[in-house]
Amino acid sequence: MTTPPAWTTADMPDQTGRTVVVTGGNSGLGFETCKAFAERGATVVLASRDEERGRAAADRLPGRVDVLRLDLADLDSVRVFAAELVGRGEPVDVLVNNAGIGMAARSLTAQGVESQFGVNHLGHFALTGLLLPLLRRGTGARVVTVSSNAYRHGRIDFDDLSGARKYRPHTFYGQSKFANVVYALDLDRRLRAAGVPVASLAAHPGVAETNLPNSSAGGAVSFVLRLANSWIAQPAAHGAWCQLHAATAPTAEGGQFYGPGGRTWMRGHPALLHPGPALSDPETARRLWDVSTELSGVAYAF
Repeated sequence: MTTPPAWTTADMPDQTGRTVVVTGGNSGLGFETCKAFAERGATVVLASRDEERGRAAADRLPGRVDVLRLDLADLDSVRVFAAELVGRGEPVDVLVNNAGIGMAARSLTAQGVESQFGVNHLGHFALTGLLLPLLRRGTGARVVTVSSNAYRHGRIDFDDLSGARKYRPHTFYGQSKFANVVYALDLDRRLRAAGVPVASLAAHPGVAETNLPNSSAGGAVSFVLRLANSWIAQPAAHGAWCQLHAATAPTAEGGQFYGPGGRTWMRGHPALLHPGPALSDPETARRLWDVSTELSGVAYAF
């Protein structure tokens, strides 16, 4: 871990003239990310599964904020969302893959994929691929994929991605968050190899106040998450620092991974993390890319 000077949103460069897409922008980390960009002059596309909640959030933000419906649990919705933006023809400078669900009871997406993997990883994999033509035209374009501390205990069970054999909410949450980091790092390698002027980074917020308990499996899981929110969590605005740093800091580079630099990596200012060999394993990255392409039907046009 490398700890840079204490960075906050006060250090964000001016974003005037830039277009930023944030998934899950109606609450928590996503809302704070939209707010920080809007306050610095960016045009923000706030993606929300619930348009009404999205509009209510946008009403609390300055500047130009467009609200579009995006349900990451349905790849048809992802395609409609992307088609709307592609149809507008405006470049995208930053994509923040922020939305997610956590430790939920087993369910399947509209296309039959386990929901935590489907929403947290596969929906964002598809979205990024579909928006790549707009990102290529952006200025200093970046894709930031948001993971969580749970990546530390994650691995990918390619033989049971659906959880049909054995399902535990926390295990499959960790799998999806592990996949977020593997994907973000692999995407940057592929972009560099193809000479595409887009950087891909990963970030995690530590423990921050979010709506994650609302999507959990309930019972003891929900109780623990709510307890963490009350006793340990830093405010959502501080939790968003790492993804905002990754998205805007001049010193941040593609292929990097940021998380809180405080003790136990749960709180604090952004720090550069050094992924272990499991996250950088080329075979895991290849298998994840191949299965994601197959399940989403989205082939990246590098």
